[in-house]
Amino acid sequence: MQDPVIFLVDDDASVRKSLSRLISSAGYPVEAFSSAREFLNRNSSEEPGCLLLDLRMPDINGIELQEELLLTGNSIPIIFISAHASVSLSVRAMKGGAVDFLTKPFSGDQLVSAIKTAIQKDSRKRSEDSQLHEIKDRLTSLTPREYDVFRLVVHGLLNKQIGAQLGISEKTVKVHRSRVMDKMRASSLAELVLFAQKVGAMSNESTINE
Repeated sequence: MQDPVIFLVDDDASVRKSLSRLISSAGYPVEAFSSAREFLNRNSSEEPGCLLLDLRMPDINGIELQEELLLTGNSIPIIFISAHASVSLSVRAMKGGAVDFLTKPFSGDQLVSAIKTAIQKDSRKRSEDSQLHEIKDRLTSLTPREYDVFRLVVHGLLNKQIGAQLGISEKTVKVHRSRVMDKMRASSLAELVLFAQKVGAMSNESTINE
């Protein structure tokens, strides 16, 4: 797995230098940018890590960059830093999903602690996304009939009820159900239901009682 990178965006060269040194001393790779636009031209959502972001910058400020990243689906965890933060901007940043908001001057321990929290959040999100992608791949491996059985099973119907609704025998339902469990790699009905919830397959109940 690729090591997480700390992306630092601040228009003050002296701040970039001092924070880069501090982050590196804590054992993290760091890439520094002088503007939000420079960061946008470089960053990829595929790279693990977090963003250390100055609030007040010319051209595109920190809040505007946060909003741009959200619009493009880049969920990199953000730690805001600012020497002149209003309560309204702080609240806006946190509502936008910021991990922390550090007011200058802050200690090295505060920064490292915030970075650790952000990286943990990024790791969890990537793990969840990977699991979701895998479950969706398993779901697409089901035949249309197996998907019908899957959908009815996770909504609590018994084999006999599924057979009556689909016009097949209970024995055939059992065969399809077994294949569904195998293809979805579910060890129990509860786990199968959990998978269905993760991919949103529980929401479509309109055809259950057709």
